[in-house]
Amino acid sequence: MRAALLAGSAPDLYSTDIPPTATVDFIGSCYFTEICKCKLKNIACLKCGNVVGYHVISPCKPCLLSCNNGHFWMFHSQAVFGINRLDSSGVNVLLWGNLPDLEENTDEDTSCISEEEYIR
Repeated sequence: MRAALLAGSAPDLYSTDIPPTATVDFIGSCYFTEICKCKLKNIACLKCGNVVGYHVISPCKPCLLSCNNGHFWMFHSQAVFGINRLDSSGVNVLLWGNLPDLEENTDEDTSCISEEEYIR
């Protein structure tokens, strides 16, 4: 999915919530952005060794509580090409507007939901 950073940064990125397997690995040390306290680590292609993006190892609390799509694998658009994800039928392109609505329970107290729950 093509992503727009909450911070309004210029780089075009693709993102996913599916951890890539057998294609990338972590490289270098963890780092933090100037904008927030999310803990990030670069990921590199296992074939060519080039850095292709980063993984949000540990999102900061403000980012967890903000509107996000749960995608913590970010890829630089210059380094990869995006593909569309298919729906459960395996035929149609999965679109945000076609996702089933979550049932909202207005009686639920969200003040004691842990940070980890916001990731899910």
